[in-house]
Amino acid sequence: MTSYHHQFLEYLDQWINDLPARSLPDLCPQPQKTALFSVDVTNGFCTQGPLSSPRVQKIVAPITKLMTGAWHHGIKDIVLTQDTHEPDAVEFGSYPPHCIRGTTEAETVPEIKSLPFYPQMITQEKNSINPGMNAAFAEWMTAHPDVDTFIVVGDCTDLCIYQLAMHLRVDANDRQMQRRVIVPADCVDTYDMQVGTAAEIGAMPHDADLMHAIFLYHMALNGMEIVKSIN
Repeated sequence: MTSYHHQFLEYLDQWINDLPARSLPDLCPQPQKTALFSVDVTNGFCTQGPLSSPRVQKIVAPITKLMTGAWHHGIKDIVLTQDTHEPDAVEFGSYPPHCIRGTTEAETVPEIKSLPFYPQMITQEKNSINPGMNAAFAEWMTAHPDVDTFIVVGDCTDLCIYQLAMHLRVDANDRQMQRRVIVPADCVDTYDMQVGTAAEIGAMPHDADLMHAIFLYHMALNGMEIVKSIN
C-alpha cells in the first residue's frame, strides 16, 4: 500500500469523525415535504437467520429514536422498504436464503412495531437490493410529488442504503429536479466478515468499518448529505 493510500485512509477516518450532528428543525424545516425511508430493519438482518448482524441490531435504537423525533416534528411519511422473498428468489444465488415471505425473518423488528404510530407507516416489500426497483416505490414517488427531502436509514450502508440513496439522487439529476437525500451515519451500518472466517466458510471477507466509511464518503461525493446524527 502506497503512502497516498495511507493518507487517504487517514483523511477518511478524520472525515467520518468530523461529520456534523444536526437537529431535525434545522435540517428539515418543512416536515410536510420530508419522508423517512427505513431499509431492511427486519428480524432477518438484526437477530435471525444467516444475514443477521449484531452491528445492524445496534442501529435499531437510534432509528426508532429518530422515527419518534421525526413523527413529533411533523414528518408523517415514514416508509419501511423490506426484503420479502419467495423461496426460489434468484437473489439467493448471491446471498443465502433470507427474509422469505411468511417467516419471522421478513417481519419488521419489534422495536419499530411497538411505536404508537407504526400503523400509520407504509411497508413496501422488495425483492432486490435496490429498493428503487420496486413498483410500490415508484407508485409512492408518483403519489408524493411534493416530497423533496428524503432521510434514509437502515442496512446495509454499502448495499441497499447505497442503492436507494443513489437511485433517489440520479433520478432527480436525470429529471433536473431539486432533491435532498440525507443519511445519518449513526442510523446505517453494514455487516462484518473477517478474512479468517470468510476463508473457513468459503465466503468473501467484508471489513464493515472500512466499507461503511467508504460508502458514506461515496454518497457524499454524489451529492448526498451525510451527518453524524439527527437529533
